[in-house]
Amino acid sequence: ERTDDSTIWKNPELPLAVRIADLIDKMTLEEKISQLTADSPAIERFGIEPYKLGGECLHGICNSGRATQFPMPIGMASSFDRKLLQKVADAVSDEARAKSNSPAWGPEPRMPLLFYTPVINIVRDPRWGRAQETYGEDPYLSGELGSAYVKGLQGDHPKYLKVAACAKHLAVQSGPENLRTSFDAVVSKKDLFETYLPAFEALVKVNVATVMATYNRVNGEHCCGSKFLLKEFLRGRLGFKGQVVSDGGALASVHGGHKVTANALETAALCLRTGCDHEIGRNAYPLVGEAIEKGMLDEADVDLALSRILKVRFQVGEFDSPELNPYTEIKENVIQCSKHIKLARKTACKSMVLLKNNGILPLREKDQPILVTGPTAGDLQVLLGNFYRGVSGDLRTIVEGIVANSPEGVTITYQPGCFLTHDNLFDSHWTAGIAKWSEVVVVVLGYSPLMEGEQGECIGSVAGGDKAGIDIPECQMKFLREMKAEGKPIVAVVTCGSPIALQEVHELADAVLLAWYPGEQGGMAVGEILFGKESPSGKLPVTFPKSLDQVPHFEDYTLTGRTYRYMNDEPMYPFGFGLSYTSFEYTAPGISRKRVVAGRSLKVKVSVTNTGQQTSDEVVQLYLKKHDSALVVPNYSLKDFVKITLAPGKTKKLSFTITPEMMSLIDMEGDSIHEPGMFSVYVGGSLPDARSAALGAAKPVELKFELI
Repeated sequence: ERTDDSTIWKNPELPLAVRIADLIDKMTLEEKISQLTADSPAIERFGIEPYKLGGECLHGICNSGRATQFPMPIGMASSFDRKLLQKVADAVSDEARAKSNSPAWGPEPRMPLLFYTPVINIVRDPRWGRAQETYGEDPYLSGELGSAYVKGLQGDHPKYLKVAACAKHLAVQSGPENLRTSFDAVVSKKDLFETYLPAFEALVKVNVATVMATYNRVNGEHCCGSKFLLKEFLRGRLGFKGQVVSDGGALASVHGGHKVTANALETAALCLRTGCDHEIGRNAYPLVGEAIEKGMLDEADVDLALSRILKVRFQVGEFDSPELNPYTEIKENVIQCSKHIKLARKTACKSMVLLKNNGILPLREKDQPILVTGPTAGDLQVLLGNFYRGVSGDLRTIVEGIVANSPEGVTITYQPGCFLTHDNLFDSHWTAGIAKWSEVVVVVLGYSPLMEGEQGECIGSVAGGDKAGIDIPECQMKFLREMKAEGKPIVAVVTCGSPIALQEVHELADAVLLAWYPGEQGGMAVGEILFGKESPSGKLPVTFPKSLDQVPHFEDYTLTGRTYRYMNDEPMYPFGFGLSYTSFEYTAPGISRKRVVAGRSLKVKVSVTNTGQQTSDEVVQLYLKKHDSALVVPNYSLKDFVKITLAPGKTKKLSFTITPEMMSLIDMEGDSIHEPGMFSVYVGGSLPDARSAALGAAKPVELKFELI
């Protein structure tokens, strides 16, 4: 047995690679193998304590006591705000560090400092229950917002990570949930490199510490043992040097549901050799020693995987004196502090999307009495969302938030009115009577995270976490029709975590506000928006179809007919759409050149004016469209966006750079090419299609240039 007769690996002044190599050299094979699985044991002779691999913090810390809970990521994506998401992640990682530093969370292992966040999979189908964990359907938006979240989590120290982030799930995962341990996603190279993989490249560029490989197969290869995904793409093409972890229990599916290997021993050899360094679970890697004995692996394979695992542990400061790491100074008083609660409230406001408004919003003092009703108005579940939800000591339901923000003298009543998924057991007319007496009826309806999400929590899903359909349950729609029949203005507040069918809601309601699953302060945000204290500014990060008839088969992973980039049917609500309490005008467009040589950039300028009566944010979006291409190209492609704030009557001049990368197209082999021809540039507040205009979006400016 080798002894710890050197201080090399303990010396913080030495290069990280030298320290890692020295520690590995001193470890026995048995000790090395013990560190390849989750919840690794102590190595007492080195003073190495037990190691808890990872936690969850998609929108706040989970399973670790009280913590600030922000909107689900699909909601935060509606903000189109990089800086905001980085601030949220900074707050979340502060709370994680505070818990890790606190003696209350001992003895070892303490709070993990590696978190399985963010989720950057693409929402290609509205039925996918886990869509709420993502940043939507666009690869560029997902990469930008995911990168911002990684920066906030990991911090900006030159040596230490505040916490280690994890890009997941590599690579093509978006349902069906109940088939994930046996399903093979068949995907073209074009769709891989144009849609499913770019966000992973974006996160690798900002030095995400870890990547998680997922349960399913892609083109026949299990993601945890995929030569293409792990070796050729991640390690080769992207040059990723960090740690790869398996999804929880995923290695059991390699020889189980997928039958890629015959048994756990073969799984251990395949996955470790291919580059999956750390197993979450203990289904295969405890057999690594046996695989070495039988010649299926070498000790060098273990050393390589362990070097990547230890890199993260060194980077979070596990083996260094606490006084060297500034993050060890973060105290418990940051946990759910007033600053973080205020940020949760602000983020919820920025996440909400106004889909319709005939003038009823914002509510005025004369718009009373107000009836607040509907099955999710007082539901705590819709605040927290699905997937390892966290808990909070300050949860504000939607009815609470509306009451709290109402002016003194305004009468508000509350009746649930109907159940979420089934008819009322007693035919009561009380709610209808109160609606008749009221001047405005606010109906809060939609979905609950018990109806959509990851498998384990979805006790209300008949499809293993996914939605069998996208219609709002008929019992709710029947209730909404009853409220409409009373003849009073209807404000519909919709809760959900993915696109649902809202065509009839749109027809019945005078205003429609999409609240998503808005976090602990979500109710307060709804109240602020309804009473005009905040102007809604969210934009849809996903397309809302009119019905499931517009959506291809769930198991079909081709992009044809999916997302705004390849959907040809008219949607209910387009990607990028969202109304405001003010109005904006886009004018004075300019372009630096109308002909550009491949490989060169050009500049686009535009002015944006607030032509309404209220200060508000606007998400200025830039899209490109290639005309007359010999390739199959997107209808439009989002290439840049910026969030601005404008007071009434004020104008802001903006400049965008269109780079050669933005002008590139992806061919059927997955290669990036520059095709000569005409491009249109659109700058506006929504997708530049006819449906956005019909719904009330500002007219975008259009410019053209030729690539030669």
